[in-house]
Amino acid sequence: MHASLIVPAPFSAVTGGYAYDRRIVAGLREAGHGIDVLELAGRHPVADEAARDAACAAWDSVSTVSRPIIDWLVLPAFAGLGDAVAARSTVGLVHHPTSLESGLSEAERTTLLALEQHLFARLTRIIVTSEATANCLAADYRVSRERIRVIVPGTEDAPRGAGSGAPTCRVRSIGTLIPRKGHDLLLRALARLFDLDWHLTIVGSSERDPVHARELTALAEQLGVDRRVRFAGEVTGGALEALWREADLFALATHWEGYGMVVAEALKRGVPVAVSNGGAAGHLVTEEAGVVCPAGDQVNLSKALRRLIFSKELRRGMAEAAWQVGQSLPSWQTQVRDFAQALAD
Repeated sequence: MHASLIVPAPFSAVTGGYAYDRRIVAGLREAGHGIDVLELAGRHPVADEAARDAACAAWDSVSTVSRPIIDWLVLPAFAGLGDAVAARSTVGLVHHPTSLESGLSEAERTTLLALEQHLFARLTRIIVTSEATANCLAADYRVSRERIRVIVPGTEDAPRGAGSGAPTCRVRSIGTLIPRKGHDLLLRALARLFDLDWHLTIVGSSERDPVHARELTALAEQLGVDRRVRFAGEVTGGALEALWREADLFALATHWEGYGMVVAEALKRGVPVAVSNGGAAGHLVTEEAGVVCPAGDQVNLSKALRRLIFSKELRRGMAEAAWQVGQSLPSWQTQVRDFAQALAD
């Protein structure tokens, strides 16, 4: 089997969606399949002229013996190529519809919704990363369930976190600095806990939305918590493992997640979590392993964080439950095999 995965540039970006794509690509190659990665320049998902030109060029470069796979973030750039997409048994890889992104204008949201409904209908198969996304596509985007395959992310083996062992509760949040991730809600929720001893490290790139990233920094200063918050940028390798190892709590106030890979990573390491129920973000979290709050509700999130930050005993029990949940998650080897089968069907 040979496939061509079309993604936004740069493919090396450290985000949950790209991490999924990269791991699938590596796994398919390890299994002996041929797969090319074509990176599209330009702005995504609200495609500009550079993005549309790049989509046309990439499409023309796909071999006739290769099955095209279009990543959800670049799919809107193929607006003028709907018939060509339908003619090639094209697969869509959708973590969540781009029209659900936060920070869009109503005009942009309406345009993306129409484009996705148009293009989803022209894909032979759509691979999604959670049941939540599958249900959303079926209900709101008129996609028949027969064309959808759910292949959740796998998890890598990871060492169990030890926690910081310090009086200060070390809170970690990982996600690109974009409105959908809800970092502003997390900052506001934590700012209410001025009487507790906590420190937050946010790991995530600021390059996708530099304006929003600057607004987050300004918000931390405005709330008077800038000395308690570190914006670490992109962190990888040993430095990221060190942050995980010393984490006492993982928190994410996201508005929507197609799966929530960083939540799975926290559970895999035995780190208790406090997350929103945006999309599939909270679906892995049991009552014993963490707390799940309504998306957009900073008051309930703040109350939940108060309990967790205040009580080491509560966090200790949740850490054990998180570890047990984490050990039950599927491996990448299994998920890559299922992905290959979905391409072959």
